[in-house]
Amino acid sequence: MSNSPAPVAFGIDQARTRLHEFTVIDVRTPAEYASGHLPGALNIPLDHVRRALPEIRHAAGRGDVLVVCASGARSENACKLLAEQGVTTATLAGGTGAWAAEGHDLHTPAACDTRAGWSMERQVRFTAGSLVLLGLLLGLLVHPALLLLSAGVAGGLVFSALTNTCGMAAVLGKLPHNRPRAADLDAALAALRGR
Repeated sequence: MSNSPAPVAFGIDQARTRLHEFTVIDVRTPAEYASGHLPGALNIPLDHVRRALPEIRHAAGRGDVLVVCASGARSENACKLLAEQGVTTATLAGGTGAWAAEGHDLHTPAACDTRAGWSMERQVRFTAGSLVLLGLLLGLLVHPALLLLSAGVAGGLVFSALTNTCGMAAVLGKLPHNRPRAADLDAALAALRGR
C-alpha cells in the first residue's frame, strides 16, 4: 500500500463559491445523508466507494470532485483511497458540520424519502457508553473480570482518537439502518455516470 499525500482540502468559503462546479459525493451513511447534506450531493457511503470507482473516475474526468462527510475524516479516507486508484478528488475541511456552522443550508430529502436516524458520531457515543455501563454492571454483579469490557472500550476510544479512525463506526455502518437501499445507490451511480 502506498503512502499517498493528504488530499487537497477546500475551506468552506472556497467550496461554497465553486459548489456549482463540483460533483459532490457525500460518503456518510444514508441516515446521516438524509439528516442534511450539501446541495446537489450524491450519497455514496464510504464502504461503497470501491464499487462506485468507475462512476467516480468518469465524473472526475469531466470536472472536479468534492468528497464530504460529517467532519472531514471519512472524506479524507475516501480521497486517499481514490488517489491510490488514480482518481484526484478534494475534501471539504470540517465537513457538513463546518458547512452548517458557517450558516449555510443543508438540503434534506422530501419527508416521504427520509429515514430517521442518528449521526454516526451519536451512534458511536451511544454504543460506547452502553458497553462501558454494561461492563461495569456485569463486573459488579457477575464477575470482576467483566470490567475488562469497559477497559476495552476505553482503549478503543483512545486508539480511535490517536489514529483518527473508528472501528466501532465501521461496524455500526454495516447495520441495516445504515446501509443504502439498492435503488438509492443505483440512482447515485447513474447520476455520476451522467455527469
